[in-house]
Amino acid sequence: MSLCVTVTGATGLIGRRLLQSLAEREAEVTVLTRDPSGAASRLGTGSRVQVIGWNPLTEQAPAEALSGRDAVVHLAGENISQRWTAGAREAIRESRVQGTRNLVAGLKAAEQRPGVLLSGSAIGYYGPRGAEPLDEDAPAGHDFLAEICAAWEAEATHAAELGMRVVLNRTGVVLDQNGGALSKMLLPFRLGVGGPVAGGAQYLSWIHAEDLAEMIVTALSDERWSGPINATAPEPASNRDFSKALGAALKRPAVMPLPGFALHMLYGEMAEIITTGVRAMPAKALVLGYQFRHPELGEALRSVLERS
Repeated sequence: MSLCVTVTGATGLIGRRLLQSLAEREAEVTVLTRDPSGAASRLGTGSRVQVIGWNPLTEQAPAEALSGRDAVVHLAGENISQRWTAGAREAIRESRVQGTRNLVAGLKAAEQRPGVLLSGSAIGYYGPRGAEPLDEDAPAGHDFLAEICAAWEAEATHAAELGMRVVLNRTGVVLDQNGGALSKMLLPFRLGVGGPVAGGAQYLSWIHAEDLAEMIVTALSDERWSGPINATAPEPASNRDFSKALGAALKRPAVMPLPGFALHMLYGEMAEIITTGVRAMPAKALVLGYQFRHPELGEALRSVLERS
C-alpha cells in the first residue's frame, strides 16, 4: 500500500527532491502552500498530487489536508541565506516557530490524525563548536540559528502530545545541482578562482540530496526513527578539503583563499554559518542501519555535477 503524505515547503530544494522520491513510490501527496497555482506550475503535479492553499503565518493548517494521511513532512521556512536584517531575522523565526505552531494546531483538529510528523530543522541547532564531533545528544548552542532551531523543534515536539511520532530532521549542507550552497560555489570554482574560506579549518557537514530524500522517506515508514536525526553524511569535511574535492570534481584549481572578513562584508552575521561550521555526525541513522548512497565526498560531488 502506498504512502499518503502531506508536505509543506514542497517547492523548496529539499521539497522538490522529496516529491521525486515519493513519486517513485507512487505515494499520494498533498502539498500545502501559500501559492497554490504557482506551486502547481513549478511542481508539474500529476494525478497523485493535490495542492491546497495555506498561509502558515496567519492561520491554522486546514484539518482536511491532514486528516487520513499517514504522515506529514514540514519543510516550510524563510530562506536563511540572506543578510540578517531585523526584518529578515523576524521572518526567519516566525516562518518556523509560528508556522509550526499553526501546523500542530491543524493536526490537533484533524479527525484521523497522521501517525508521524517529520519536521525540518538544521545542524545550526548546535551552534559553532569547532572540530568537536556532535551526535544528536549534543546540547543546543546559543547563537541566533541555534535559538531558532531549538524553538522550531519545541513547537514540532508538541505533536507528540497528540499521540504522533515526531522526527526532527537536523539537515546539513545539501549537495544538489538545482540550488543551495553548492550552486553558489560553482561559478568561482569553474572560473578557477575558488578555494578555502576563512582559513578552511572549519567543518562542513554535507549530505547528497538523494540521501536526504531517502532518509526522510525511510523515517516516515520506520517507527524506530524518532526525535532528532542528524541528516548529514558520515564524514564531514573541512572547508579546505571540501574545496579541494570540488576543484578536483570540476578539474579546476582550488587554491584561491577567501578571507572571512570579505564574507562578513557581503553577508553580515549570516557569514558565520560559513566561517565557523559544524561537525555533525549521523549517529542515529547509522545505528538504525541507514545505508548511505553517497557517503564519500568526491563521489557525491561527481554525482551531483553529472546530473547538472
